[in-house]
Amino acid sequence: MRLVADLGFDSLMLQELAARLGERAPGFPAGELFTPGLTVAELIRLVDPDATVPAAGSPSEADSDPGSTSSPGAHGTAGIEEFPEVARFEGMLEAVTATGAAFPYFRVHEGTVRDTTVIGGRPYLSFGSYNYLGLSGHPAVREAVHRAVERYGTSVSASRALSGEREPTVRLERTLSDFLGVGDCLTLVGGHATNVTAIGHLLGPGDLVLHDALAHDSILQGCALSGAARRPFAHNDTDDLEHLLRLNRSRFRRVLIAVEGAYSMDGDLVDLPAVIELKKRYGTLLLVDEAHSIGTVGERGAGVGEFHGVDRSDVDLWMGTLSKSFASCGGYLAGSVRAVRWLRHTLPGFVYSVGLTPANAAAALAAVELTAAEPHRVRALRRNAELFLGLASAAGLATGSSSGTPIVPCLLGDSTRTLRVADRLYARGIVADPILHPAVEEGLSRLRFFLTSEHREEDVRRAVAVLAEEVAATA
Repeated sequence: MRLVADLGFDSLMLQELAARLGERAPGFPAGELFTPGLTVAELIRLVDPDATVPAAGSPSEADSDPGSTSSPGAHGTAGIEEFPEVARFEGMLEAVTATGAAFPYFRVHEGTVRDTTVIGGRPYLSFGSYNYLGLSGHPAVREAVHRAVERYGTSVSASRALSGEREPTVRLERTLSDFLGVGDCLTLVGGHATNVTAIGHLLGPGDLVLHDALAHDSILQGCALSGAARRPFAHNDTDDLEHLLRLNRSRFRRVLIAVEGAYSMDGDLVDLPAVIELKKRYGTLLLVDEAHSIGTVGERGAGVGEFHGVDRSDVDLWMGTLSKSFASCGGYLAGSVRAVRWLRHTLPGFVYSVGLTPANAAAALAAVELTAAEPHRVRALRRNAELFLGLASAAGLATGSSSGTPIVPCLLGDSTRTLRVADRLYARGIVADPILHPAVEEGLSRLRFFLTSEHREEDVRRAVAVLAEEVAATA
């Protein structure tokens, strides 16, 4: 009997399927969809307990007239509050509060978050911020923002193609191009939206996206917008990627491989040379999302391209965000002069959007310049990440495949246990965010620790010691 898992669904694709089934079959037990070993026949019975499941090899009823039956609810719901997704979300909230732990999300921080933060008037040691190089709040960045706002105001108030072009943004793109070693660069107002509009613009029906199974939601949303087919390959498994290319390349007009430089849930790096070799062999496009690797990886912080020493032209688009190492907000696409010129004039999320605010452009420009001028920040970040990972491993904590990045997960498996450990750390003055299903697969819930260049050695040692105590206490 064929298993649902054999169809190639990852956890996020299962979430999409659960949502769609919930819309069409009110009362569908979404949680059952994640049961290991679930067969296609069992799934059909979950959707319709009265359904007659054809035996293997028998004719399918899939071609029967879809308009032959109807029901009063066939046209869906009229209000957002009636959506089955809302009910499922509220059930998830109830499950979180039922653990007895304090709600760990949307806490208000009362100032700049670097290695420490203040919440409710109390200081905390923070591992929840991706202010990796401590540049958000840096005096030079603040001063650049003040000057930009004084001269240009708080908004460019137009698309850049029309009246929204300003010198800080032009300088930022030139500086990023030089820092990355590419021909040109284009900045957009949001990191998530950058992937969505880029993938949606590059591909269409008849195309295929092959993405790492741990790809960020923005990549998946870009696939949905494009109308292209998508297939996940096992995380960082280039053998699986090659298998999918061998089976599928000839069936599609364009194929895009989408990977991340550093994966924000597992804290590991892409094997970029191996991916580039497959890109060349099978004639595909390649997008590398450097949201968490730019500013953190490589001798100068210039990302996985620098780390692996690859030819920059071997990657079609280098994507990154401005909100992490670069102390601002927005995203960028970098590549050849011709490719970026085309995007500058045709990319919907750029052409039909307002440009970066003067403040955000100035902040990112100052941050990139500081990163290039002060390489000790990247070295300090690397030392802190290696110290944390080494201490955690020595303490017997499960850190998965984390290596070479400032992201260290502590895998705890059970969502309830993860929430309780996070709550206990918070009570002892340490902020580390719990990551639960469906952001990760069921059974792989974790606490995620972001290291920064600003963390002190004694604070790193204390955090790991407290973590080990609380993990042992909940075992």
